[in-house]
Amino acid sequence: MRPTPRDAEFEEFVRRRRSHLLGTATVLTAGDHYLAEDLVQGTLVRLYLAWGRATKRGGVDAYARRALVNAFIDHRRRPMVAREKVTGELPDRAGPSAEEPIDAELLAALSALPARMRAAVVLRHVVDLSVEDAADALGCSEGTVKSQTARGLAKLREVLPDPSTVPSTPTHTPLEGDAS
Repeated sequence: MRPTPRDAEFEEFVRRRRSHLLGTATVLTAGDHYLAEDLVQGTLVRLYLAWGRATKRGGVDAYARRALVNAFIDHRRRPMVAREKVTGELPDRAGPSAEEPIDAELLAALSALPARMRAAVVLRHVVDLSVEDAADALGCSEGTVKSQTARGLAKLREVLPDPSTVPSTPTHTPLEGDAS
């Protein structure tokens, strides 16, 4: 059976963007590689089912990003999900390697943030989205993204000893003659 053009387009998207989605999911889950894999897999299933809508709008990356964030937030909301507990034993296999290693201390600090706040910080400072794109991915206003990001960074600064591990936010530098 020959793959349809839709299937070929989807396969090309997965080959090109899966590792990026997995990296984003890994940071969203504060380093839980197994949950990140599950979230990406669920996101790809949703994307495949909505491929026609996503490609008509021309924002396949934005659709996938929003589906990933929604899947993460939905997972955190489900009270009946049996959460795995951290143990002292090594897993039977290694987790996927990240393209860039992420500091374990930063991941632990991120895990202490509420899900939406963590998502705002990750989308703005790890994935490097604009405020507008992060608001679209989170399904909220730009003001919400700004306030959640500011609060999240403030909490990270309180917890992390080395300020270089916390993403910086631009600050207002007064110009000559500027009274503000």
